[in-house]
Amino acid sequence: MKKIILIGGGGHCHSCIDVIEASINYEVAGVIEKDGYGTSKCMGYPILGNDDSLIKLFQHYKLALITIGQIKNASKRIHLFDTIALLGFKFPVIISPTAYVSRHSQIGSGTIVMHMALINANVKIGKNCIINSQALIEHDTTIESHCHIATSVKINGGVYIGSGTFIGSGAIIHQGILIGNNCIVGAGAIVFHNLPSGTTYKN
Repeated sequence: MKKIILIGGGGHCHSCIDVIEASINYEVAGVIEKDGYGTSKCMGYPILGNDDSLIKLFQHYKLALITIGQIKNASKRIHLFDTIALLGFKFPVIISPTAYVSRHSQIGSGTIVMHMALINANVKIGKNCIINSQALIEHDTTIESHCHIATSVKINGGVYIGSGTFIGSGAIIHQGILIGNNCIVGAGAIVFHNLPSGTTYKN
């Protein structure tokens, strides 16, 4: 199996580890965290160092995954993704074996599809996204890079979601809706109309 290093050791990292452990393609080499993390391990895997250690680690590992979460905005995940890509690391697509991903869909590098998510035909998902557990993404939907589609979200057919947007747990997006960049849709919200970039929407 190919070894991969994880960038960020918080709660989302724990969930990512669980998905990677269930896969047959990748093995966690260790985790990158800030100084003062407080322990030498994360879910049993070693803390390999901080961001400054990445240049040296590239001599041994070529694959990475951004494993910090995203709720308020995607800026930290975007910064890490771009910075680490410049060092030469590659970002694989990670898919839980319990997820369904149509062979007619496209998924960008560094995106993780978590347990029991369902991605239907002709869906396009960009780079560095989180498709969280039990999310449903229906046919002909486009999700741009650096988005987090949280647990049990239902996105109906023909939806467009712009870069950096967060869709909260249990939200429902009606068919054909356009959501701009860097939006926040609250947990449980039902979206019936288009949302311009930068919108925070709750109901």
